[in-house]
Amino acid sequence: MGSPLLKPIETWLKLSLFPPVGAAVIRALGRSMRIETRGHEQVDALYKKGKNIILAFWHAQQLMIPFGYRGPCAHVLISQHQDGEIIARIIATFGHRAVRGSSTRGGAVALRELIRLARSGEDVVVTPDGPKGPAHVAKMGVIQLARASGLPIVPLAFGCSKKNTSRVGIDSLCRSHGRMACFFGGLRSKCLASSTKRRWKRNAWSWKRS
Repeated sequence: MGSPLLKPIETWLKLSLFPPVGAAVIRALGRSMRIETRGHEQVDALYKKGKNIILAFWHAQQLMIPFGYRGPCAHVLISQHQDGEIIARIIATFGHRAVRGSSTRGGAVALRELIRLARSGEDVVVTPDGPKGPAHVAKMGVIQLARASGLPIVPLAFGCSKKNTSRVGIDSLCRSHGRMACFFGGLRSKCLASSTKRRWKRNAWSWKRS
């Protein structure tokens, strides 16, 4: 569909068909695996006290939030690109909401909205490496958000395995009837990008099927 006349039709098809199909694939993936969560005790304790968090995980794992998020409703930072709109519609089927913006477009407005939501008692979700990368390198936006809101940053990573192998959930797929683990890192009110990167990778790679 390269013709400009067909572009609106192509866009309509993407935004109408991709989100429900994507949501169905995610649900099917979840049903095909036995899902575990690890390191979630501190997060659960915060929720019991009526507090909220900043959840952070790498960009490539964005669609895995339905498997790991433990709160009632998340406000997820998603880019204003058309692909971002598809993702926003997919997460909406799971009860989450999108805040649109990125480092290249609408970032300042999105950051202010995230701060407002965080201060009002809502959970906010960010991908510290962002859609433009470099992958697995956290930018300062998540630190600014934590400082302005006073909320702890909770790192989250996903890993999956089949038989005796271990696969990190970034850009990899689990076969049916495999196992997936969600890893929550320690709570951070302040953190360094380099140390956070090492911690997430170490936690993800250390998980193996017993």
